[in-house]
Amino acid sequence: MDTNLKWDEIKEGFDKYVSIAEEKLPIGALNPVRDAMNKFEEKVKSNNVSEDDIDHIERGVQTALILADEVSLGGGPSVAKILFEMIQCGLMTEEDIAKSFPDSIVALVHGEQKVDEFYRRRVGVENENFRKLLMSLAEDIRVIIILICEVLYLIRKYNSIEESEDGDRVAREASYLFAPLAHRLGLYKVKSELEDLSMKRLHRETYREIAHKLNETKRSRDKYIADFINPLKQKLEDAGFKFTIKGRTKSIYSIWNKMRKQNTTFEHVYDLFAIRIILDSELAEEKSDCWRVYSIVTDEYQPNPKRLRDWLSIPKTNGYESLHTTVMGPQGKWVEVQIRTERMDEIAEKGFAAHFKYKGVKSENMLDTWMANVREILENPDVANEECISEFKMNLYDKEVFIFTPNGDLIHLPKGATLLDFAYQIHSNLGNHCVGGKIGGKNVSIRYEVNNGDQLEVVTSATQKPKKEWLGIVKTSKAKNRIKAFLREEDNANASLGKELLNRRFKNWKIDLEEATLAKTIKRLGYKVATEFYNDIVEEKIDVTRIRDVYSEIQEKDLHPGLDYEVKHAEDFEHHPNVGEDNTKEDVLTIDDNVKGIDYTLAKCCNPIYGDEIFGFILSQGGIKIHRKDCPNAPMMIQRFGYRYIKARWSGKQGSQYVCTLRVIGNDDLGIVTNITSLIQKESNISMRSISVDSVAGLFQGHISLLVNDLQQVDNVIKKIKAIKGVKSVERS
Repeated sequence: MDTNLKWDEIKEGFDKYVSIAEEKLPIGALNPVRDAMNKFEEKVKSNNVSEDDIDHIERGVQTALILADEVSLGGGPSVAKILFEMIQCGLMTEEDIAKSFPDSIVALVHGEQKVDEFYRRRVGVENENFRKLLMSLAEDIRVIIILICEVLYLIRKYNSIEESEDGDRVAREASYLFAPLAHRLGLYKVKSELEDLSMKRLHRETYREIAHKLNETKRSRDKYIADFINPLKQKLEDAGFKFTIKGRTKSIYSIWNKMRKQNTTFEHVYDLFAIRIILDSELAEEKSDCWRVYSIVTDEYQPNPKRLRDWLSIPKTNGYESLHTTVMGPQGKWVEVQIRTERMDEIAEKGFAAHFKYKGVKSENMLDTWMANVREILENPDVANEECISEFKMNLYDKEVFIFTPNGDLIHLPKGATLLDFAYQIHSNLGNHCVGGKIGGKNVSIRYEVNNGDQLEVVTSATQKPKKEWLGIVKTSKAKNRIKAFLREEDNANASLGKELLNRRFKNWKIDLEEATLAKTIKRLGYKVATEFYNDIVEEKIDVTRIRDVYSEIQEKDLHPGLDYEVKHAEDFEHHPNVGEDNTKEDVLTIDDNVKGIDYTLAKCCNPIYGDEIFGFILSQGGIKIHRKDCPNAPMMIQRFGYRYIKARWSGKQGSQYVCTLRVIGNDDLGIVTNITSLIQKESNISMRSISVDSVAGLFQGHISLLVNDLQQVDNVIKKIKAIKGVKSVERS
């Protein structure tokens, strides 16, 4: 590469840019840029620059020239582009820019840095969500327009290079990402060129074929346009209009797109060109003038009423205003006629960067609403565009976040979504086994709230499975539905197992299970749903012998209706020994770690711990079950099976730990659960096995399972939890 020759081209472009930009900027605003360019020129002459440095400066100058000359966005964005590229090649620093330029330009440079860093990663570019994330990161719409103009410069540059992977990539991105963005922003001229140049690069033969056919038909097409226009010119002049009228051939991409959509050939595309009538009208007379011209055109040529497009009364959401009609021209050919004013034409060519003098209409989506607001801000034509928009921030996607998978796929989730939502969004199985995740090599929990641009890796475990409390973690309906479905399946599986266990135990006892009596038993035990009943059997939350006793009671009552068994609550229970019972002489079962020869277990219905008042209950199949004296099942057991009752007491300090479940009710305030768990973790010799929390109507109810040494520890931790702000009650369950 001839560096000096390249520099001469860059210098020429820079001088042209300066002549345009100086008209839109305060006097002396470009002096720091000039100084930096002079320094760079000295480096070029002394061969002290790299090709990359040259490329950066060329990109900055040429993009700035497009912004200032072709898009007319004002001086600020174009200066920001040059400054950004100067930072990239080390010609200036951020500190230098902050000293010499206003905050508005500094903010644009920072916006470019943020978007450039993200865009260069090139992950998920082909995803529709990439566009949303790009715009969300940009905040200022001008940053996106700078990027669009940069892509236009690059595709122009690469089209002169036959073989280039970078050129092919830019062409693809121009086609599916930047051309649609330009269209949404009303940059029709830029959009059309991006489409044509991308097609020229990616579909060379098709492009050349259509271009060749257009050239072949140019002479006849020009003659036809002249024949069409001549009668209209005279009538418009007679009517006193100031106007320009011209024929506009459709872009090659538009022709190709129509051929594909209609599955037809070039020869059968009838509307290869359109006639555009541009009026010099006063603002107040624009609409009436356009309709008067429409009347003249339709008087001369027969219109197709189905092809009338009125974007005067209701402009397009991106600001486009025009009146389109299709008429029957000479030789029986349909011709599209576009009628608009100079102001409307400026908007059509340059998008929102033109001076809008109208208010937008009600939009259909967030982006369109945003654009309507921009138009309203730009309503004052006396204020420079960039000044109007400089503090106008984009929040069109503030309700969504966009996250990358390790493979670069882009996932969008609602704001506030967690890592667990992300896992379920990818695959249900991934969510079911999720134990956490990683971001930048750092471990995060399933509760981690995802942020824009995060690249997340989900960590799984084969032993992990969904829990009921997960429903309080996830935000998306998809995740909630998957968790509920798994829990239902698990409940059904447990229910089948529980039913089998119950049948087996009853068979061992030689008791025939009757469905009607069993249904009454389930209801008596306080279950509304049989599935929950069978699940509790599997999880040993209910003693099967208790089920048998209640079942036998109901069965006996059904056989002997005269008998009445009153079930009392534990708090109302008073123990009255049997007639033959001698309290002074009866042996007392002493419970400690050294008991041998006696098969005893602690009851799961009341979970007695060291220090509780207890009693033993002899089981029919052998062995002894130790219950608390205030166990809810105690009244029924003593009343019906008093002969199985045995006194019991603790002896000595126990070496093992006991399960204790606390029921906590309090206000559903932020951080209250964290405060409770932190308190428990600080307690010595107490371990937390599990915690489940439900929240209803501003209150939470939690069940905390602990491993403790004795009753004193339980009493102490209950007092401390009660002292936490927001806690209403704490009790053992």
